[in-house]
Amino acid sequence: MIRSIVASALLAPTAMAMVAAPLPALAQASGDLAAVQRHLQSVQTMTADFTQTDRAGKVLTGTLTMKKPGRIRFQYEKGVPLLIVADGGALTFIDYSVRQVQRWPIKNSPLGVLLDPSRDIGRYAKVVPSADSRLLSVEANDPKHPEYGKITLVFARDASAPGGLMMQGWVALDSQNNRTTIRLSNQRFGVPVDDKAFRFNDPRRGAARN
Repeated sequence: MIRSIVASALLAPTAMAMVAAPLPALAQASGDLAAVQRHLQSVQTMTADFTQTDRAGKVLTGTLTMKKPGRIRFQYEKGVPLLIVADGGALTFIDYSVRQVQRWPIKNSPLGVLLDPSRDIGRYAKVVPSADSRLLSVEANDPKHPEYGKITLVFARDASAPGGLMMQGWVALDSQNNRTTIRLSNQRFGVPVDDKAFRFNDPRRGAARN
């Protein structure tokens, strides 16, 4: 159960192939979408606490560490034998309870939108109308491939945050309409992050690797 909600939130084919099959409707980011682009490009490091909730209400918590390009770590709460790490080229899912390690190219993960500062989100994303003018939501998906699902990034307008936006989290919806929500808190930007933060102990060998 725990493994399934982790996968659907971060690793399942939600919004996969967004780069390989870009949407033709938006060639360049503009307006609010451009603001999101500026935010994503201006954030080089970030740490935050996260809360992850699946459609059944199952909740996991932990800490997030990010360093661009291409590095992120989801350290789950004590007692959850799971870890997700991106090392710049691949996204790795580790389940220590069964000594399993799985790897995917970052570009084939929903997290690719956060980790590649050079990506033009205007090619595959759109602003979603919101009743609250203080919030800005951006949805990324490929309508030609509904099996990829959707990911919606949520931001709060905050003049003191990078690019004038504070990322609040995201909602992932897979092709079976399984919804998983990630909420962020205690966001800190520009903090020193050592590359060692993205190493992990490989349970298959017991050795540390990047």
